[in-house]
Amino acid sequence: MTARLYGLVLAGGRSSRMQRDKATLQYHGRTQLEWAMDLVAPFVDRAFVSVRPDQQSDPARSKFPQIVDTADNLGPIAGIMAAQTAHPDVAWLVLACDLPFLDAATLKHLVWARDPDRPATAYRSSHDGLPEPLCAIYEPASRETIAAYVATGKNCPRKFLIRSEPP
Repeated sequence: MTARLYGLVLAGGRSSRMQRDKATLQYHGRTQLEWAMDLVAPFVDRAFVSVRPDQQSDPARSKFPQIVDTADNLGPIAGIMAAQTAHPDVAWLVLACDLPFLDAATLKHLVWARDPDRPATAYRSSHDGLPEPLCAIYEPASRETIAAYVATGKNCPRKFLIRSEPP
């Protein structure tokens, strides 16, 4: 049986390179976070925003259901792990909050192409052929392998996906 699908919009980053909160940048007449939450909603049973503990009361994030990171300084994989811990029996459609040109047709195709027998379903970059981990579906079975991967000191979700690919 295919697991139910929940949505997770990653908005817990520090935006250190941009030096401005990417989640609150305005696109399409609203914040990127609002845009992403509206975009993911039709494809999932429930949608959450991923936040760091210190962001829970932030006005841009507090209006949405939240999944709070339980690990520090792990980047996006911390949000994925927290979501899988909070709801271990569902698959997660994970999106970065800063994908303003992502559209419903692309998400529809990703959901249609979902392979519940693999740890994750992700697009490959047309530029370098690498998987795109922040617009992907993570199945419940990936929970233990992600945790084991992080336990080895690694935290790159793209490298996790590469390691998860069949030979």
